[in-house]
Amino acid sequence: MTSIKSELLIDGNVLRENILSIKKRLPEDSKFLAVIKSDAYGHNLTNIVNDIDDLVDGFGVVRIEEALEIRKHSNKTILLMQGVYSKEDFVLSRKQQFDLVIHNLFQFNIVKNEESYERFWFKINTGMNRLGFEIDDFLKIYDENLQDKKFILMSHLASSNEKNNSANKNQFKLFNDLSKNLHKDVKKSIANTGCIFNYPEYSFDWVRCGIGIYGGYLKDKKLKTAMTLRSPIINLREIRKGEKVGYDGRAIAEKDMKIASIYLGYADGLPVTIKDGTAVMVNDQIASVFGKVSMDLTTIDVTSISDCSVGDWCEFFSPKLPISNIAKSNKLITYYFMTNIKSRVKKVYKSRD
Repeated sequence: MTSIKSELLIDGNVLRENILSIKKRLPEDSKFLAVIKSDAYGHNLTNIVNDIDDLVDGFGVVRIEEALEIRKHSNKTILLMQGVYSKEDFVLSRKQQFDLVIHNLFQFNIVKNEESYERFWFKINTGMNRLGFEIDDFLKIYDENLQDKKFILMSHLASSNEKNNSANKNQFKLFNDLSKNLHKDVKKSIANTGCIFNYPEYSFDWVRCGIGIYGGYLKDKKLKTAMTLRSPIINLREIRKGEKVGYDGRAIAEKDMKIASIYLGYADGLPVTIKDGTAVMVNDQIASVFGKVSMDLTTIDVTSISDCSVGDWCEFFSPKLPISNIAKSNKLITYYFMTNIKSRVKKVYKSRD
């Protein structure tokens, strides 16, 4: 008997289409940094680099191990988005020609004796309140060390997905006011995916695009989900009105129903909190979750699907069923689903045509 597996299919062609669509929104002189941290949001970092290298100007990651892997496949800019925290990692980064974010005085003291600062991105806190220099502290460093240096000034928006959120205007103002006090050779970067779509006028010299590449940006339907999470039906069962399904009897049949058991559960990365009614797809038809997700199984209502059989695939998200659907239905973020699928789900990568 052939063993059965749940699968995570990743389509490099979809990623390329998404990037090309996003780039149409940018000024011609804005460079495109593809954020591929955390194994390219679960999409397989090495394959992604090989498939999109010709479309982007650089890559952004957090871990130096990922930067080293990218360098094996690309000569483009590689930005360590949280910088380095030791002299040893700085020496390695310099050897590999990595760009570095500098977001606090500790990091600046590691690099301050370098002659060239062109690979340094100085991060300013304009309201996210995670990483970044306070503006007054940065101006002191600037006055003492940077007035004759070329570098990149950056910040990160906290609410870029919400176009009418006043926090964005406040952050833009702080960023712009600061940049006006710096010399003209300073380059700028503040735009993430949400900013590209809602405030393209702030694309500046570099945009840093992550979730949009993978089709996980909730507010643009032109972008396609590059992942397909699918698992086979392993059992079909008829139940009568009033019968319960799954742990705690959460789902109660309001009519006679047909229930399919799917070979995927929370041990595979599906949240145990998935709600009844969450849309899934079987044979290109919409079905829905019915019953609490268990460790190795999820039950779905296939009453309206006449032609489903044991062995048919159930898709939880795909280019046809956007990952934003399952995220919004369950008050989660698309990032969660992309980065939490476990290793026992077989990952299959389809490279660009």
